[in-house]
Amino acid sequence: MNSSQYTFNGLNMNLGNLSRISNAESRSICMENPDGSKSGGARAIPPTDSDGKPLGAARELGQGWKVKPSTRVTAGELFTLADIQGPGAIQSIWMTVTGYNRHAILRIHWDGQEQPSVECPLGDFFASPYASREPFRFGQLTSLPVCVNPGSAYSCFWEMPFRKHCRITLENISPDDIQVYHQINYTLTDIPDDAAYFHAQFRRTNPVPKGDVHTIVDGVKGRGHYVGTAMGWQTNHDHWWGEGEIKFYMDGDTDPALSDGQKIAGSTGFPTICGTGTEDYFLGSYNFENLDTKQYQEYTGPFAGMPHVLRPDGLYQACTRFAMYRWHIMDPIRFKQDLKVTIQALGWLRHGRFRQSRDDLSSVAFWYQTLPTALFPELPDLDELEI
Repeated sequence: MNSSQYTFNGLNMNLGNLSRISNAESRSICMENPDGSKSGGARAIPPTDSDGKPLGAARELGQGWKVKPSTRVTAGELFTLADIQGPGAIQSIWMTVTGYNRHAILRIHWDGQEQPSVECPLGDFFASPYASREPFRFGQLTSLPVCVNPGSAYSCFWEMPFRKHCRITLENISPDDIQVYHQINYTLTDIPDDAAYFHAQFRRTNPVPKGDVHTIVDGVKGRGHYVGTAMGWQTNHDHWWGEGEIKFYMDGDTDPALSDGQKIAGSTGFPTICGTGTEDYFLGSYNFENLDTKQYQEYTGPFAGMPHVLRPDGLYQACTRFAMYRWHIMDPIRFKQDLKVTIQALGWLRHGRFRQSRDDLSSVAFWYQTLPTALFPELPDLDELEI
């Protein structure tokens, strides 16, 4: 299959080719059609009590009238959201979940791999690390691949092709049950040889050790391209915090001068791509400041934003927190062998001096690559995921 056939086979649709007919087959999974089968939707029948009397909101309407729109995932349960035989591609995911979203862990496995290619807390996956209790309290997030809408709706439009099999799970690691609503739209279609697999990995450094950096991703092996970063940043110091540089080490980036064990900013070499500051990387400038209000200014756009600023409330909420995202959709960072990405926690001291900050940083790295997926670092436990 060539690239033009792939483009119009139900994937990579855009306004320029939306009118083209395709042989792809559209499917969708939710609790009203949990396996996405053809003619498999709206088949649930209202439950009954011991006397056979129908129960639930649709008890007077019967089959076909929103009998099972959601499911309860009990404490400690690993629930399978989707189990799909390929070839095909996930095209969009919509979800809303009750409870503490940092304790709902999303995982995606491709083509029978035991190792997940996606593993991160639910809110963080949708660039909303601090929206774990009340997602829409912090405002709208509108970007090209991810949006968060009223009142607590997470959506993404990352294209996720697979050749043999896709399994998507949600693990509830909290001691409380949660209610889950979801809709996973996908297509059954041929996948070309040059299509890579979607990956996303969560990490947290709390706090960043003195003299070190926050690692966004490391250990990536294979060929692919980096497509985005979502970060949660809690400042633990006064004054401006966003001077740290992001660095992309790819395809063997090292420097012989460091072979004697020296350490420079948490690295063992020099990067090919180096940013100029945290606010610069997230496509802001000059402290993200609104000069009229003298406050941090939230913003949200197709490729970058800072949609959520959580300010201390004077009671239980400590420290200022920022949710930020940067999608490399128009400018993917390509690698042929390996990839490592780090960012510095760097702020200002008085008298024009930099300070290595001891901030609390969390991140999700998004990239595409060939399989196999390297082992991820162990996910923090329930307590260590708390904000």
